[in-house]
Formats: sequence, structure tokens, C-alpha cells
Amino acid sequence: MAICFWEEYKKWTEEGRWVELSRPMWENTPHWAGFPDVQRELVFSIEENGDLFTVQKYTMVTQYGTHVDAPCHFVAGKDSLEAFAPQDMVMPLCVMDLEAKCQADNDYAVSVDDILEWEEKYGKVPEGCFFAFHSGWDKLDTNVAMENQDADGQAHYPGWSVDAIKFLVEERNVRAIGHECSDTDPAVIAPTNNYGAEYYILSQDRFQIELMANLEKCPPTGSVIFCTWPKAVGAPGFTARCFALCPKDAPSIEEGACCCEK
Repeated sequence: MAICFWEEYKKWTEEGRWVELSRPMWENTPHWAGFPDVQRELVFSIEENGDLFTVQKYTMVTQYGTHVDAPCHFVAGKDSLEAFAPQDMVMPLCVMDLEAKCQADNDYAVSVDDILEWEEKYGKVPEGCFFAFHSGWDKLDTNVAMENQDADGQAHYPGWSVDAIKFLVEERNVRAIGHECSDTDPAVIAPTNNYGAEYYILSQDRFQIELMANLEKCPPTGSVIFCTWPKAVGAPGFTARCFALCPKDAPSIEEGACCCEK
């Protein structure tokens, strides 16, 4: 007998819990400081104008708030968003908790050693997964706080090292990565290394999700992530709605998740 996904869905709702991984998208949504705020205006309104329906007009950059970066965002000639199939947008989710390190050093760069230490606890990173790291930056709700500039105007926030992403792609074959900051590279090195970490992941025909939220509510392993966005032709990115389906009884990072069996 063919599998009935309705029965599987019933199991998911009974044995799983859903975690929202995107920030709300509105005028005050944190975003990369170089981009303008979203602008919203009414085109038609039931309440204000007595129109038959309500329609709003949004004006914003493609990389606004929680968003997906397509390969062509950094690499000319690479794929834009419509190239990704539905099956590319659903993956096993792995979450690495580095909040303590990032709070101690706001310029922290994820290293290969961090990933290897994670694997010692939770097993080898599975091929085709979405690998994200939790820094605690999702708790900051303004651009000023997220930029964390010093007296000289230098921003300070964590990110990935190029070596760490190369390891995930070349040694573990992950499908995508994610983080809570507005950049892939730590702010203090991004200009000098020409945004090398972001360039590398997108040059490998992968996508990434930036400005994620609530990763700490997920367990390190065992969940599935759904990354959704419009099928926008030629788009280098777009505001994204991402969420995870987690095992109901699996402790999250914020609950002090213990090691899973290898």
C-alpha cells in the first residue's frame, strides 16, 4: 500500500512542535545597516476608504529582515531564487550553540574546531543538511544594537570563517547555512577579506538564510527546516519565512540539550 502522508502529518502534529525561525517583517525589522527601511502604503482599504478589499504596497530591498541569499547575490551568472526546487527548501536541521563564545568575543568567527567539537557530541554532520549557528544576536531588536559599533564606528558582530564553511561544503556536503547576524563574515574582517565567507558559500551553488531567529528553541539535531520564499525570477534574494519541525520531547539548546546518540 502506498504511504499516506495524511497519516504521517497526523504523527507530526502529535509528536512534533513547530518553531518560527524568521523575524516579523515590518518597518522596524532589523536589517543590514546599508539598506533603507521598508516602506508600506495602502493602495485599497476596507477600514479607511470603504473599499471592497484591502491591498498594501511594500517597497524594500530583496535582502530585508530574515532573508535568503541566492548564489547570484554575490557571484555573477550563478542561480537566482527560481532555480531552487521545493525539495531544495526542506532539509535536516543542525544547530550549533556558540552564544557563550560570541558574547565573550563579539568578533568571533566559527572555526572548523567548533564543528568538530559539535560532531564529538552529536555525530557527523549529515549530508544535505542545513547547518546553522546560534550566536544570541536574534535577541537584539534594533539595527544599532545588532551593528554594535565602537567609538570609531567599527561594527562588531560574529560570523563564519571561510575555513569553516569550506569544511561544511567540501567535507560534509551541506546544502545551506544560516545565522542570526546580517552578514556571513564577522564585521571586523568582512571588508578586508572581501566578504570571503559569503562569496564562498554562494559560489558553491548553495543558499544561506540571514537574520534568523529562535534557533535556541531547536535541538542540535533531529529537526527538519522549511525555508520558503517567492519564486521570484532573477531575484538575488528575498524576505524569507523559515520554520522548523522539532521532536516534541527533544530538549532545545536553551533547555540545555544533552548529547544525542551517534
